[in-house]
Amino acid sequence: MNQPSRATAAVDPSISKETSSTFKRRFMVRLVAVFIGGMFLDGYILGIIGPVAGLMRTDLQLNELSLGMIAAGPLVGIFVGSPLAGWATDKFGRKPMFLVDMGLFLIASGAQFFITSGDGAVIQLAIIRFFMGVAIGGEYSIGGPLLSEFSPPKLRGRLLGLTLIAWYVGFMMAFIVGTLLHDAGTPWRLVIGTSTILALVLFVARLGLPESPSWLITKGRHDEALAIARKYVESPQMRESITEEMDLRMIQEAQAAKSKTTIKNASFGMLFSKQYWRTTLFTAGFWFCAVTPYFAIATFADDVLKEIGLGGGWAGGVGLSALAAAGVVTTVLLIDKLGRRILTVPGQWLCAGILLVIGVWADAPAILVLVLFLAFSFFNAGYTTMTQVYPAEVFPGHLRGIGMGFAAAFSRIGAALGTFALPWSISTFGMGPTMVVAAGVALLGAILSQWLAPETKGRTLAEISADFSH
Repeated sequence: MNQPSRATAAVDPSISKETSSTFKRRFMVRLVAVFIGGMFLDGYILGIIGPVAGLMRTDLQLNELSLGMIAAGPLVGIFVGSPLAGWATDKFGRKPMFLVDMGLFLIASGAQFFITSGDGAVIQLAIIRFFMGVAIGGEYSIGGPLLSEFSPPKLRGRLLGLTLIAWYVGFMMAFIVGTLLHDAGTPWRLVIGTSTILALVLFVARLGLPESPSWLITKGRHDEALAIARKYVESPQMRESITEEMDLRMIQEAQAAKSKTTIKNASFGMLFSKQYWRTTLFTAGFWFCAVTPYFAIATFADDVLKEIGLGGGWAGGVGLSALAAAGVVTTVLLIDKLGRRILTVPGQWLCAGILLVIGVWADAPAILVLVLFLAFSFFNAGYTTMTQVYPAEVFPGHLRGIGMGFAAAFSRIGAALGTFALPWSISTFGMGPTMVVAAGVALLGAILSQWLAPETKGRTLAEISADFSH
């Protein structure tokens, strides 16, 4: 069989001159920008409903159940879209699905302009928002693998972590834009439809992006992978990583030919196989335990703080959100310097301890409890940043999309549980026992990460997946 060798894949001056370094750097900036733009759009779409909820309630005569259906539509869509898009991107490729996903964003967002009034409006809006959630889920399982497979190892963590900052910025910008337009008397359909402009820009910007060399290698298309690497990849370490992936694939192909078997395509069943179950357990479990307490506390910040004699918009919503954003920024700045594990494991133990103290110290001074909540928000957001990094790194190329999609979907169960269970738990059992349960969830995440979280700083994707899948 005529297969390219390491010598063929090695980089030499003649190859490096085929395209300029400027061209390659511009491509990388473009790729990062369109993925970060997608995550900004995710946050924007979820945040734009808030400022116009009152207008919608009056115009459409919504009750609490109807408004809840509209708000929950994207969350259900994310749960469905993440694993579905992950499976599709591993089967059909990163390039086509990256464009299809933004196309779905564009169509669904534009459809918001045409929502009719009357009894059918709630169903129309809930369905449209569901499909927007499907697209949001797709961004996790398509864009994350694509960005990780083009990113230099020394920058990969920082670039993946930036996506969470973009989400926060998008959510906050939606609040600002929505409030300004609302105060100017803009109809609510036009306000929520403003996401269409950004979706159109991103759709056009994604046209012509190349396929991931890593995905091409998983399909045995080695020559195409080499051609794309030579044209678009500047980092010598990244090109070496692509060569390593190619070598591993050749070994797998040779072993399969010798045993007269075929290499299996990606499937959900493979995530729980003997080879990969630890990877799946860590990514899905860590993500679940990271977001469950935060979604509960952040969503009902005022209610939680009122239980301890505090409250108010600044201390609740703004204070916790600001500290969370600061935690993400701090982690992004340090991730490729200090490493993943040190920014993941200690923070989880600390947050479990913070929540436990709040739960068992019933007579703690209110100001101390506020400080503890703010500290929890900062450190929890710090290690939650790793939910955008680890799944895109530890799964092998042929399972990277479906693995990240499954982990994202599983985390939505935690987000939903935290959001819906916390008010009931506080009213039924009280603040103390509720915070003890939240501490238990954080503790479970700490134990899981202490056991399974790897150090991936500066390592190639081929090295990581080879070590972590045995």
